[in-house]
Amino acid sequence: METTVYRCYINGEWIEKSSGEKIDVENPANGEVFAEIYSSSLDEVQQALEAADKAQFAWQMLPAQERATYLYKIAEKLEERKEHFAKLLVMEQGKTLVEARYEVDDTIRYMTYSAEAGRRIQGAIFPSDQPNEQLTIHKVPYGVTVGLMAFNYPLALIGRKIGPALITGNTMVIKPSELTPITASEFCKIIDEVGLPKGVISMVVGYGHTVGAALVENPITRLISMTGSTRAGQAIYKGASQNVAGLVLELGGKAPFIVLEDADIDKAVEAAAISRYANCGQVCICNEMVFVDEKIADEFTEKLIKRVQKITVGNPMTDVNMGPSLSAAALKRIDEVVQKNIAQGAELVLGGKRPEGKEFEKGNWYEPTILTNVKPGDATVQEEMFGPVLPIVKIKGFEHAKELLNKRDDSLSAYLYTENHKLIMRSIQEFEIGTIFINKQIVGYIQGHHSGHKKAGIGGEDGVYGIEQYLQKRTIYMSYE
Repeated sequence: METTVYRCYINGEWIEKSSGEKIDVENPANGEVFAEIYSSSLDEVQQALEAADKAQFAWQMLPAQERATYLYKIAEKLEERKEHFAKLLVMEQGKTLVEARYEVDDTIRYMTYSAEAGRRIQGAIFPSDQPNEQLTIHKVPYGVTVGLMAFNYPLALIGRKIGPALITGNTMVIKPSELTPITASEFCKIIDEVGLPKGVISMVVGYGHTVGAALVENPITRLISMTGSTRAGQAIYKGASQNVAGLVLELGGKAPFIVLEDADIDKAVEAAAISRYANCGQVCICNEMVFVDEKIADEFTEKLIKRVQKITVGNPMTDVNMGPSLSAAALKRIDEVVQKNIAQGAELVLGGKRPEGKEFEKGNWYEPTILTNVKPGDATVQEEMFGPVLPIVKIKGFEHAKELLNKRDDSLSAYLYTENHKLIMRSIQEFEIGTIFINKQIVGYIQGHHSGHKKAGIGGEDGVYGIEQYLQKRTIYMSYE
């Protein structure tokens, strides 16, 4: 199969061969290499950061509405090429075409929401302790920022980071996952076409321990926004400490889907299925495990199995519900954890293997899987799966669920199904978690806020609070006597 060669984008220029180390990009549905891109050298990382530094002050001094104009133009170009980007996402990441179209739509919304925020950046005036003085708080950009993307949303994560960064007057060097760099390169074609000033956005490609580390540890970098694993976040936290750079880290999560005895079982079943198997389970806020009250566990489990059996798996370019996992390595790890849990005594009631049929002989396929008789200490409960596997744990009511939830460190999100409003209010106050979906399936609104507690991250993205992450406060004591 003939491959297409993509390029990195630094200071308004397309980089041809870069370091010379070529990264192959595979189609997860069939394992074929359909594209390649050259990894950036450390010299090119430095060039990208220096270009961002050089461009930053002029960009900052533009009125916010002029910066917003560029974001609107980017959104318009994405709208024009929606189907192109959607199909590229399917080929590169493996999500279904329907899911890919939603991702492009979300990216457009990230652009327009950030553009609209240009008129809403607020400071503050406070009374002084002395006459003829004024005390003001101004919001100012950090300067050069770095955006590090995860593989599961190659386009939306770019929009989620560059939109807030640019509208607030920062420049940014982006590094997509080395597994999904092609969408980012195509996105930079839009950056180039809309005439964004050179250096405001550059893109480099490479591995986290080399290119990523060079971006994080460079003294030019003033803020790092990263979406990825907790382990990677810990490394970035350490690397950024050398220059005391700002951090926005959205890290690994292990969301429990809690179903109490008074829940609407049918609605909970539907939400549990959608929230687990979306994007083949490769969403940081996915339902990673069910905690269901023992009084309704049998009924819930029987209905969930029937619902999950209806999920269609196949060529993600067609009308199916679920595509493949991203990589062979991820698939191998998923199956190893499943087999480990079976050895621990769990019962495999659905899936647990590669689907049968010729179309599944190649690629990274795994059937929608359900395990029962799972204990809280078992492998599928303790490890983030990031795949189409759902363990079911029986609990003894709200207090038991809260105990299991709060003793974890991967506190990104949780789900709660109950009609008890007292328990709903208690969950809001007592669950040590970044996001709670109450009687609600997985969703993410642009105006919300996406952040984790404990080891699930610091800072956060989306909404007004996400915009705030890219601004520093500057206090002015002024006497006009």
